[in-house]
Amino acid sequence: MTVELNILDAKRVANDIKNFKVQGANQIALYSLEFLKQYVTKNEFDSKFFQVIDILENARPTAVVLHNCLESIRKNKTLTNINDLISILNISHKKNIDAKLIIKNKSTIMTYCHSGEAMSLIKELAKQKKISVYACITEPLEQGLRTVKDLKKSKITVTLIGDNAAGLFMKDTDIVIVGADALRKEGVVNKIGTSLLAFAAHQNKKPFYVVANSWKIDKRKFFEIEERSPTEINKKLTYRIKGTVIRNPAFDITPWKFISYVVMENGMFRPSHILRKLK
Repeated sequence: MTVELNILDAKRVANDIKNFKVQGANQIALYSLEFLKQYVTKNEFDSKFFQVIDILENARPTAVVLHNCLESIRKNKTLTNINDLISILNISHKKNIDAKLIIKNKSTIMTYCHSGEAMSLIKELAKQKKISVYACITEPLEQGLRTVKDLKKSKITVTLIGDNAAGLFMKDTDIVIVGADALRKEGVVNKIGTSLLAFAAHQNKKPFYVVANSWKIDKRKFFEIEERSPTEINKKLTYRIKGTVIRNPAFDITPWKFISYVVMENGMFRPSHILRKLK
């Protein structure tokens, strides 16, 4: 296979990420790193390597894990480093947290979108306590369906609800647990709609937990909220009104004042701890 074909393969990997064949900040990074591993194994660090990196990094500009990994590779351009990053990310989703620190007795959890790290924590809690879960469907791509399938496979009681019903069911919820795409000084970057869930939790005095890892610490000065194609919304409309402008941002930012704790690979932290890391 020529280098040019590898460049085309990099674009294919980027398109898989853009088209949500691969989802979640960690999984996007792992998918990209596995491709880089194959690329370097075949071509070493050739003249096209940094072009390949740029193609991958631009696929989902908001999520920061891939960016941080690629920055590490730029500083330490070795296959060993790529392999180490893959190993680190593969174990970073594991959250060995004592359930008593988070929930008491039986608990009802609400979650949003589909986060591998949030799922890992919820499954760990389910091993220690009897829980049930409200999973928001997460429009427009209905990523909450993946959450339902994931939890049902683990034999965890789960109820699918519409995003607009989250406020209503919040009174019956004990705790909200969501993932994150980036942790910034402005707040937690996650799937669009997360901030509304946090506002509802705050209004109902319910704890709001974010599950992340240290690779999601985002110190980038330039930050972009990705906007996706209007067709993701268009195709779900009963009918279309000609000339209507459609905006489809993929993420929003939840202010730190609405976050109770961040659960990371090395423990549970208050927002003030994360903010100190972001200085």
